[in-house]
Amino acid sequence: MSDTIILRCEARGLRLTDQRRTIAQVLQSSDDHPDVEELYARASGVDPNISLATVYRTVKLFEEAGILEKVDFGDGRARYEDAERDHHDHLIDLHTGKVIEFVDPEIEALQEKIAAKLGYKLKGHKLELYGVPMKK
Repeated sequence: MSDTIILRCEARGLRLTDQRRTIAQVLQSSDDHPDVEELYARASGVDPNISLATVYRTVKLFEEAGILEKVDFGDGRARYEDAERDHHDHLIDLHTGKVIEFVDPEIEALQEKIAAKLGYKLKGHKLELYGVPMKK
């Protein structure tokens, strides 16, 4: 990732109020995939004047500007991550909802090979695996 969320907002000409700046900072420091409710809880912990509606509007604005990416892990909650994070795939624990990010060169190579075999040059992909812990 080359820049912070705040710098990318400024580069795209988005007006950053203090509350939007706080939300951007909360997003920037997140190492998980928060939904709007979780973002609100974190942001209102920093600035109690931030409303849930402000968080919804800000997330929508950031998503439309290509700063955030919406991800859906099948639990009915739209979650968000930085759109410019390094590529990674997800493994979702169906028991706990925990999301594990991973990169596997073998999977990446296999996807390229499959696309080429079908006559395509791969330009992007998303991989989400859903599982339960194996008994030890």
